[in-house]
Amino acid sequence: MTNGFRPSAVAWIGLGLVLGATLGPLTGQPGLPKLPDAPPLPGREWQSVSATAKRALPAVVCIESQQKAKRDDEPGFGSGVLISADGAILTNNHVVKDLREVEVTLHDGRKFTSADIRRDPKTDLALVKIDAKEPLPFLEFGDSDAMDVGDRVLAVGAPFGLTGSVSSGIVSAKSRKNLKLNQFEDFLQTDAAMNPGNSGGPLVSLDGRVIGLTAAIKTRSGGFQGVGLAVSSNLAKRVADELSKNGVVKRAVLGITARDLDAATIKKIGGKPTAGAVVTQVTDGSPADQAGVNAGDVITKVNDKPVRDARELQAAISALEIGKVADVLLWRDGKLFVGKLTAEEERVALKPEPKAGNRGSDAVGLAMTDFTEEMAVQRKLPKETRGALVSGVTRNSLAERSGVMRGNVVLKVDGTAVTSALTFEKALRAADPDAGAVLHVLRANGDVEFVLLKLK
Repeated sequence: MTNGFRPSAVAWIGLGLVLGATLGPLTGQPGLPKLPDAPPLPGREWQSVSATAKRALPAVVCIESQQKAKRDDEPGFGSGVLISADGAILTNNHVVKDLREVEVTLHDGRKFTSADIRRDPKTDLALVKIDAKEPLPFLEFGDSDAMDVGDRVLAVGAPFGLTGSVSSGIVSAKSRKNLKLNQFEDFLQTDAAMNPGNSGGPLVSLDGRVIGLTAAIKTRSGGFQGVGLAVSSNLAKRVADELSKNGVVKRAVLGITARDLDAATIKKIGGKPTAGAVVTQVTDGSPADQAGVNAGDVITKVNDKPVRDARELQAAISALEIGKVADVLLWRDGKLFVGKLTAEEERVALKPEPKAGNRGSDAVGLAMTDFTEEMAVQRKLPKETRGALVSGVTRNSLAERSGVMRGNVVLKVDGTAVTSALTFEKALRAADPDAGAVLHVLRANGDVEFVLLKLK
């Protein structure tokens, strides 16, 4: 068999391969662009937040009750942060609620017992002071207002009793208010993981400053789901300073009761103010009464600070310097007026002892039963979930008007864990009748919400 290629043809093929190798690609076929050199990978220092964690951890403590079982889902167990070298610890009020003495464990293992507990329930903050023989590591406050959404933060504490835990996230939102968790609110929202036991621990900026104090989580399961709330450092610092100096928080009052401005009121008064608070009552002889403030007036500013609703008005008034004159801008009869009111110190009434039968379930229109393990399994919840099941709600009762519904499960009352219908009754009877009771309610759809149950 003869070869089909002639010598001359082989020579031409060889020449073509040589020319192709030397002259480059064929005409009309572009060459591949040269990739730029890859930038060097960032170093460990850029990727890690270990420097911030190392700075924060020595100042974070674990707080446990000496009177109750040491469980992380009960008041009396949680976290705290040292804010001065002499042993001042800031934490949540619900961590030390109704406790006479607590045990504080430092990051290095040293333990202290303290009965010096100063509380401010209206912001859910408390100050615990321990007697140390030498200066202790502490963290300074940062400016929570200067934080931007997207800034990185660390949450430090003892979730589920795991002391020295650090989680990382960002500031998800600022100035969360009207959540009905506390009387005075200013929360930072974060996606840094928070769980039971984190309460009272600091939310720390990357420069190692406290920009919030872990307070609550929004959850369906009872655990972390990406929405955590921390009391802003600017609010926490003011309260801590007052508790350290006076033992209590002194707040100013003007003698005004107010409600939010709604569309019907805007129409009634002529439509000028689009935000503010409507005065509903003026206390006789109060600064507001002496200045001529009337029910129906709409307050829009306090000392040039805009007021959008009743809660903002309350916060603005309480922050006034006692004994100083404040300018209050109000709308009345189609005109703006400026009233000059001298702020007075709030008179705190002693809390009356609860009387049996005066604020139980029957009084607010509720029928309650134990929430059992079998019920939890039926709802596809962790079988250890405990609470009190709402088995009935009386029509037009306080409970119905407050938003409590049949089938809801009450998990906590004013921060106190509910494990049965009996513990719910005890917690409800201990609640302040004027302030009402804040319920942690598990809805039928799995959401855990906060409901303010009015008691009168």
